[in-house]
Amino acid sequence: MSDFPVDGVAVRTPVPAARDQVARAPYRWRWVALWVLLAAEAMDMLDALIANVAAPSIRADLGGGAATVQWLGAAYALAMAVGLITGGRLGDIVGRKRMFLIGALGFTAASLLCAVSWSPGMLIGARGFQGLFGAVMIPQGLGIIKEMFDGPEIGRAFGLFGPVMALSTVGGPVLAGALVDADLFGSGWRMIFLINLPLGLLALLGGWKFLPESRSTQRPRLDLAGAGLASLAALLLVLPLVQGRELGWPTWTFVSMAAGIGLFVVFGRYEARLAGAGGDPLVVPGLFRKRAFSGGLVTGAVFFAAVAGFSLVLSLFLQSGLGLTPLRAGLASLPWSLGMVLGFAAIQVAERFGAVERFGRRVIQAGIMVMALGVATLAVTLNAAGTGMTAWYLAPALIVTGLGTGLVMGPFFDTVLGAVEPHESGSASGTITAVQQLGGALGVAVLGTVFFGALGGRIAGAADQDAGTVVVAGYSATLQITLWAGAGLLAAALAASYLLPRPVLAREPRTRDDG
Repeated sequence: MSDFPVDGVAVRTPVPAARDQVARAPYRWRWVALWVLLAAEAMDMLDALIANVAAPSIRADLGGGAATVQWLGAAYALAMAVGLITGGRLGDIVGRKRMFLIGALGFTAASLLCAVSWSPGMLIGARGFQGLFGAVMIPQGLGIIKEMFDGPEIGRAFGLFGPVMALSTVGGPVLAGALVDADLFGSGWRMIFLINLPLGLLALLGGWKFLPESRSTQRPRLDLAGAGLASLAALLLVLPLVQGRELGWPTWTFVSMAAGIGLFVVFGRYEARLAGAGGDPLVVPGLFRKRAFSGGLVTGAVFFAAVAGFSLVLSLFLQSGLGLTPLRAGLASLPWSLGMVLGFAAIQVAERFGAVERFGRRVIQAGIMVMALGVATLAVTLNAAGTGMTAWYLAPALIVTGLGTGLVMGPFFDTVLGAVEPHESGSASGTITAVQQLGGALGVAVLGTVFFGALGGRIAGAADQDAGTVVVAGYSATLQITLWAGAGLLAAALAASYLLPRPVLAREPRTRDDG
């Protein structure tokens, strides 16, 4: 669930002074409306996960090179990152219910475009539209929930997002594999997108019928120039990382990456100047003076890059390396998902005893180290098993890797946002979530490039798999190299995490500047 600028929720009385005197009746259909929002969240999460499982089948059908496989995930994450910057603010301006319906309609239409795509380029473009409309749809939930619920109910409402996210994480890869293997009506991989049509229709009808009208009382202006700068900077950074290896790393790829980094600097200065002139910047510049927030951005970008890249290369290895069907590959990745659920559960228990607040960044650091241990164990397992490798050998290391992932993701956002002032929370939440998505796009690009580079650009074809001539040793060695690169990303995330808030017992009285 992403946080966005939703301070000043709309009320039904025109007299501000009456707010504290008249108790507002709870919205009648609030729990039904909540399930509409949860269904939309699940639909978005599933589409972020399932493309990795279906990627080998998609490439076998539509053709394209290794970059096509990378773009299937990167296009979605990149468009989501760009859209999240402005998606919540559009809800504040024109109404959250309206933007939710527009997002759901666009997401459903984009899913249909994905399903009927006849070329890699068309599918990648449709995936981008999916991510963009998902970024319009998802952020509206926070403001609507705040409008519908009060008191203890709001905590229970937000508490339902955890189980939905966990179920989507566990079930997504298996569902994708089952749909591809089932080949319903000869649809093959296309069914993973066609299934969004009834789900999207239900979200549209449910949103139209049960979601209340919701709009911010303070209508900010839309920073189109800032959004354009951020979008172009992200594209200039990700594009050469995905395409560079296949093109032989021409000069323009390095120029593009340098230009992308430079544009992010220009974006920061523009936002600071806009805030100084009394405008409404996408990102509140003062946030970057807080060590906890700045450190959280760096930690999150690198960590989520490692997670997204790991998910891609694991799926490629299971299918192209071990020759598993999409369904069996989804089942083989279940230990990682189950480990994540265990990590989330452990954080929930720790929060009940105040351990997360007490130990601060040490919880996140422990999670990063546990995940790194799992990744290293997986690499050692691959080396030891050799050509006798089976999916069962991977399970223990995948559980440890998932456990570490959950231990980081559980407390991450609360820890990073803990030093943010209330009036900065909307901008901060939107920024950290957008950086999470951007990190995912970069991770797919970087670790995907390492994987395909080590492999020499060869992806096992369906004919090879049918003939039983899949070369496990080559893919095993390739995955080992990629895993050590992923461990390097985790080491960088661990180093950045020292900018996060220190444990309560180990730090001096907290000030606003030290995060």
